[in-house]
Amino acid sequence: MKNCSGRIEDALVQVYTGNGKGKTTAALGLAMRAVGHGFTVRVIQFMKGSTYYGELYAAEKLAPELEIYQFGRGCRIQDRIKEGAAKCDMCMECFVTRGNVTRTDLELAAEAYVLALRTLKNAEADVVVLDELTNAVRYDLLTVEDCVKLVGSRAKGVEVIITGRDVPEEIVAIADLVTEMKLVKHPFDKGIGARRGIEY
Repeated sequence: MKNCSGRIEDALVQVYTGNGKGKTTAALGLAMRAVGHGFTVRVIQFMKGSTYYGELYAAEKLAPELEIYQFGRGCRIQDRIKEGAAKCDMCMECFVTRGNVTRTDLELAAEAYVLALRTLKNAEADVVVLDELTNAVRYDLLTVEDCVKLVGSRAKGVEVIITGRDVPEEIVAIADLVTEMKLVKHPFDKGIGARRGIEY
């Protein structure tokens, strides 16, 4: 992507957090809107590496205006899921949880951080989505201080969108907009798993 510094007037820092569904979905909706107005968007996904997410295919169609970079564990059956020949079996191998953080998880988070820092500092996109950034802090892949430094490094005119649960107060303090998705009811409670084209 070209240098885009200063293209968004009154660029802000937005946070989508909470225990409800829709944080990444809201960020991707904003990304689509931005691309529609001629802006460039770079999505950096912390802790996500499965290649069957529908947004990856949409980004291929919208490139180079929309780029998505993933830095997380893959799925052992992701090719079959991508083809529609299998569904997520909820094995949870692709998820980082407390007690199962690996060296690879830490290395991937560090790579994502370096890309995010460079992107924000050099204004390599008009809108930068830091997907699951607060979850990277939650699972000790990054520190709160890392995140504050990251946001503070952004060039003028770059909009930043942060997603993830349990947003630290330090990030709330530097954000201009914080939206909390609240879980009221979820289909998982009825045994309905993630659906192709809807949840991924």
